[in-house]
Amino acid sequence: MLHTEFASDNTSGICPEALNSIIEANSGVMASYGNDDWTRRACDAIRDLFETDADVFFVFNGTAANSLALASLCQSYHSIVCHKLSHVETDECGGPEFFSNGTKLLLADGADGKLDLADVARVVAARTDIHYPKPRAVTITQSTEVGTVYSLAEVQALGAACRDMDLSFHMDGARFANAVAHLQVSPADLTWRAGVDVLSFGGTKMGMPVGEAVVFFNHDLAQDFAYRCKQAGQLASKMRFLAAPWVGMLQNNAWQIRAAHANAMASRLGAALSAMPGVALMFPVQANAVFATLPETTAATLKARGWSFYSFIGAGGARFVCSWATTAEQVDALVADIRQALP
Repeated sequence: MLHTEFASDNTSGICPEALNSIIEANSGVMASYGNDDWTRRACDAIRDLFETDADVFFVFNGTAANSLALASLCQSYHSIVCHKLSHVETDECGGPEFFSNGTKLLLADGADGKLDLADVARVVAARTDIHYPKPRAVTITQSTEVGTVYSLAEVQALGAACRDMDLSFHMDGARFANAVAHLQVSPADLTWRAGVDVLSFGGTKMGMPVGEAVVFFNHDLAQDFAYRCKQAGQLASKMRFLAAPWVGMLQNNAWQIRAAHANAMASRLGAALSAMPGVALMFPVQANAVFATLPETTAATLKARGWSFYSFIGAGGARFVCSWATTAEQVDALVADIRQALP
């Protein structure tokens, strides 16, 4: 049966590189709670990738990665500037606020799901009195919730502004692999060299079964982070199975090869949709997601035929997401059904 799932890259299976590492790790007995060779190898591989001696922690999911990372940057009386469409605002069920004991999210705007630097400055300077939560951090989503990518220059500008305003800088990189594949820049240049203090490095959407890495480039901010993970129920007893997929994915550049494929499938879909009458792309297709406006009858027909996609994420419209496992045949079948369903 033809794969008809374009709702999320979470729906794909485990890519071979990750699975093979898990199978290899499933041998013998090893120390628990991260005191094993697989966790050491995974941490070292991430440090090598980013060309720096970062502090690396593994958690089960993105909500924990973002929430715990942001909590490590703030006290309860602080605030965090984020885009109004960011995942931490719309899809974390209040996780950042909960784990930080009440740190407030301050919403800023910007085109194509990206924070506008001037609007960040406006939000930070809006109030400085003691009755208002003090701005302490900025967080961006890379790639964004609408499938766009911050350029290297945009990240660098935000990083410089954070330094000028004495703010910590967090990057939600659930789809960081797709952003790097699009930009073709080094992970180091796109993060700590641009001023990013901590990255939530997404593994699940990359093709792993479970697990994200929280990568601290600023060692001071990582102090006691292991205790946060434990208290939040994010310390895996059999940590080798969270860590092992990273070893496989980061070998032989598999993480970038898989992400580049997902991006290419989205570009294929986006190009086809942009040529159809009555269909319009809502945002540039830069990573692995395509947002488009479809006639209501067309969207209903697609769902009746078994195609899965979301219509409530980001700024609305129909969202189609490609993964490491998406094939050109699947994209072309979707395109054919959309074309047939147009009024």
